[in-house]
Amino acid sequence: MEPSARTPQPIGPDRVDAWRATANALGFGTFGVADVDLSSAEPGLAAWLEAGRHGEMAYMARHGMTRARPAELVPGTVSAIMVSIDYAPRDPRWIEAAWRTLETPERAFVSRYALGRDYHKVVRGRLQRLADAIAADVGPFGHRVFCDSAPVMEVELATRAGLGWRGKHTLLIDATRGSTFFIGTLYTDLVLPAGTPQDDHCGRCTRCIDVCPTQAIVAPYRLDARRCISYLTIELAGSIPESLRPAIGNRIYGCDDCQLVCPWNKYARAAASDDFGAREGLDAATLVELFGWDREQFERRTAGSAIRRIGFERWSRNLAVALGNAPASDEVRAALHSRADDPSPIVREHVAWALAR
Repeated sequence: MEPSARTPQPIGPDRVDAWRATANALGFGTFGVADVDLSSAEPGLAAWLEAGRHGEMAYMARHGMTRARPAELVPGTVSAIMVSIDYAPRDPRWIEAAWRTLETPERAFVSRYALGRDYHKVVRGRLQRLADAIAADVGPFGHRVFCDSAPVMEVELATRAGLGWRGKHTLLIDATRGSTFFIGTLYTDLVLPAGTPQDDHCGRCTRCIDVCPTQAIVAPYRLDARRCISYLTIELAGSIPESLRPAIGNRIYGCDDCQLVCPWNKYARAAASDDFGAREGLDAATLVELFGWDREQFERRTAGSAIRRIGFERWSRNLAVALGNAPASDEVRAALHSRADDPSPIVREHVAWALAR
């Protein structure tokens, strides 16, 4: 629904507290409200874009300052309701299990957030239910829901809403639940009392910076997406730079290293529902097994998953790189040779590189 033409009326904190209870009942771990004056964030965004650190994500530059100007994206927006939903695996030793996979080069590592259902759909669906509940309370109001799906400064808004602080890896950290959660945004024309930001508790810790396999965190709170494994394996459509391929290791979709070493993730909350539980054995699959999928298998077995959006070509490219980083064996060579004449020139190039390794 587009924002209404009515004159916005302030909503009191008691009513907002009732909406917080509704959000918790819908499975959201935290709830807060942010003002939408993000002018102080514009210089940093402009400098990041000017430096080209967004890589080939042309939409970042195309949207420009719209990301920092909510009312330009959705006219009439005066407040942002911010929520989070936990996705950490239910195994209390999930961090150790993730490291074991990363240390077993024959196995495939998929970022923990992508093992289950597509979070974009899950979070937006629940946010719309929250919006419906608010409308039942105050009447029709202007709003739009987002989850990593539009030019929205989610971390900046969530920080202002008091959901956490921006860590040195640029992700949001909450002192009570670490950083393993998705952020949802509800732009609204309702005048709401803004939350109180949390203090930054990263201190002098640099574990996330030190552990990054490709040194993508170029300074505290500054990420060069062009070096980030999540960007290289998900957003980048073409060839992965050869100099960065060895550091990718067996990571075939995303990278969790900066979160795995973060001491605050000892407080990570397990997902409250089965939505984000591992599907298709992706938390234990081997590289050879996954490289053996054909296009039909890929599309069928990633249906309803965030992985589906990268497509079969990038999926195959990523697996070829990981196989090139795996210990040489007859099984690995046979798998690579089976795709040496792949119809995709991108896949053929990465297979050739892997065989040469």
